[in-house]
This record gives sequence, C-alpha cells and structure tokens, in this order.
Amino acid sequence: MSQESIPVPPPLAGTPITLSKAPGDESLAPQKTRIMGRSSYFLAWFGGCVSIGTFAMGSSVVGTLNLIQATVAIAIGCLVIGVALAINGAPGYKYGIPFMVQARSAFGFGGTRLPGLVRAVPAIVWYGFQSWIGAGALNMVSATLFGFDNLVFYFIAFQFLQIALSVLGFQGIKWLENIGSAFILASLVYMFIATVQRYGDQLSASLFTMEGSWGMPFWGATMLFLGIYSTMMLNVSDYARELKSGSGPGLLTTIYSMSILPCTLFMGLIGFMVSEATGVNDPIKVFANAVDNTPLLMTTLLFIAFAQVTTNVLNNVVPPTYVLMDIFKLKFRTASVIVGLLAFTTFPWELVKDESSAGLQLFVQTYSAFLGPILAVLVVDYYLIRRRTLDLDKLYDENGPYRGINYAALIATGVGIVAALSFSSVSWYASLIPAGAAYYLLMQHWAPCQRFRQ
Repeated sequence: MSQESIPVPPPLAGTPITLSKAPGDESLAPQKTRIMGRSSYFLAWFGGCVSIGTFAMGSSVVGTLNLIQATVAIAIGCLVIGVALAINGAPGYKYGIPFMVQARSAFGFGGTRLPGLVRAVPAIVWYGFQSWIGAGALNMVSATLFGFDNLVFYFIAFQFLQIALSVLGFQGIKWLENIGSAFILASLVYMFIATVQRYGDQLSASLFTMEGSWGMPFWGATMLFLGIYSTMMLNVSDYARELKSGSGPGLLTTIYSMSILPCTLFMGLIGFMVSEATGVNDPIKVFANAVDNTPLLMTTLLFIAFAQVTTNVLNNVVPPTYVLMDIFKLKFRTASVIVGLLAFTTFPWELVKDESSAGLQLFVQTYSAFLGPILAVLVVDYYLIRRRTLDLDKLYDENGPYRGINYAALIATGVGIVAALSFSSVSWYASLIPAGAAYYLLMQHWAPCQRFRQ
C-alpha cells in the first residue's frame, strides 16, 4: 500500500511533534511532521510573496488611480487575501492534508483534476515569467561587471538552479525564505526611497493631484492585487499543513495579511510610480531608471534575481507538483523537476514586453474568474456541508463515497465562472456568491450528490 493511501490521524493539540524531516520527503498523506513555527511561517510567506507580477499590476493602474487610491487598494487587497487564506487553509491546518486531498470531498477523486489543473497552469506561467525576470537581472549584472551578455544562457542556468532547490521540498523552502526575508525587506525599502528621491517632484505633480476613482476602477484594482495571490488562496492547505498547531483564525489572518502587505505595498507602488514617471513597465528597466549608482544597482538586480527564487519555490513549484503527484502518482522530486521543465514552455520573453502589461492584467482577471468559484465551493463544502469535520478514511478511499466526480461542484464552478466573466474587472469578487450558493443548493436538493454528503 502506498504512503498516500494510509490515513494518519492529525496531531492533537499539545502533542509533541517530531522536528526532523528529510529534504524532499513530501507526500499527499496527512502531515505528521510539521516543521514551521509561527515565525518561520510568517517569514516564508513574506519571502514568498515578492511577486514581480505586482510591479506589472502597479503599472497597469497608472492613469486610473492616484497614489492614495493605489495605496488603499493594495491594503484592502491584502486584507481580503489574509481572510481568504485563513478560511480556506483551515482544513489543511487542522488535518494536515494538502489541497488536492481537501478538494476530494467537494469535487470527488475524479473531479479534483479540474481545480488541480486550474491551479497549476497559472503557477507554471508565473514560474516561467519570474524566472525570465530573474535571469534578466543576472544578465544585466554580468554585462555590467564582466562584459558577458547572454540572456538565454542565464535563463537556462537560473531555471536549473531553481529546479535543484525545489527538490528539497519544504525543508529547503523554510531555510531559503527565512534567510532571504531580511535582505528582501531591506532592498525593497531602499528601492522605494530611491524611487521617491529620483521622481518625487515629478510624481507629486500628477499622482497626488489627479482625481482618480473610488468607484469600479478602484475595486477592480483591489482585485488585481489580490488576484496575484488568488492562486495561493486555493491551495493554502499545502502550506498550512506545515504550521505547528496552536494558532487561531484571527492570528492566522494577521500572519497572512501582515506578511503579504509590506512586499505587495512596496512593489506595487514602486511599479506604479516609476511607470507613471517614465512610461516603462519592464521591472529590470524600471530599476535601471530608478537607481543611478552602479554598486547599488547591482545589489538591486541581485535582489530581483534572489526574490524570484524565493517566490517560485514556494508559490509556483509546490502547487503544480502536488497536482502531478495526485493525478499521475509521481514522487515529489520527479514532479517538481517536470514542473521546472514545463516553465520553459511558457515563452516568458513575450510576457515582459512593454505592451504585455495589459495582457498580464487580463491574465490575472481571467484565471481569477476560474479560481474564485473553486474557492467558494471549497469554503461552502467545509463550513456549511461538513461543519468543519472531515473523515480522513473517506478522503483517502478511492472506492468510498467520494469516488468519481461530484457534478454539483462542477456545475457551481461553471455558474461562478459565468458570473465572473460577466464582470471581468472584478471577476474574483463576482464569482463567489453565485458559485457558493449554487453548490449549497445542489448539495441540499439534488439526489445524485447525496452520497458526497455522507
């Protein structure tokens, strides 16, 4: 019998938990060994949320919002993210199960392929995009200091470096994120100050005085900044199962929100301000324009490269890796290598072009339209249908009540997608209530769904 098929009861509160865990020793079985305390968990999220996509989202709202509105939009987005992560991460935290197992009670064993693949595709695209950005930063450092300019070489080398780190699993993620967080924070503070010093006068004349909007464009902006993390809201149980017990929902919401807010705020506003001042959207060019001191520019570029590693190994490797493990019964290391290779196929060099900023905005809006309904289905299933009580034996029994596909979850997801695409600028928000209500009503009244309620 495989390790995955053996149900293991979750640790009781106060029970000593073994701290040793071999690098890359990850499975879909209930987590017995939790390696992250609150501080490590906070730093992991902090280091893992340095998304270059945040620069692009900041650039995309130039001309729509003023500086104050952009700041408030980012803060609201981060608060919503924190609440959603705490709510949907509860099953993983309580029972030690990953997202693909959590989804079985709502979608069925066969049906989990839909949420799994919907979650995996954006992760792989972001993986390739951010790897190209990191390679671009390394290439600029190399060209400036050594005269060696070969972006393709650095992209390939950088990607294989990340693949090597990703096979270490959460042990590698823990030390990488914890060590890198201080460097990331210091670099972000410096880059923000440098941006204000260089463009302050020019920005004050436009970003503070323009009227902007507190209406639909404002709420659309909040969705863009939370949309970058709508992927992580879905599979948060993959991370929450590594956190030691003893933290309530309020504390977890605070950990999530406060770890995500600083990076998102600094990076979103830097992208917003520099794009307003220069019209440049490429993050590498943004910092080349913002920093006119060569040693500091080199430090900044190395930060960009390092930040892509910390973000990719946490956000963009683990989710699709677990999906491949569940669907194809692969080992963690094998699946993580495949994910790294798939990132080569995303053509990231097309995503960093100046004209691609609007395309990235559309990309976030579109995949959020699919992720929001799935999140709503999972939350309704756990809190209203299961009453926060899961049967681990059934979740790991392929011939039990969760066998096959629960069409109520698929129909509800479809309802949410239609609602989301009807209001594309706020797609994630628009999808939640229609999808959640449809799922609840179908589970209550549609006969084919009743075995899933056992």
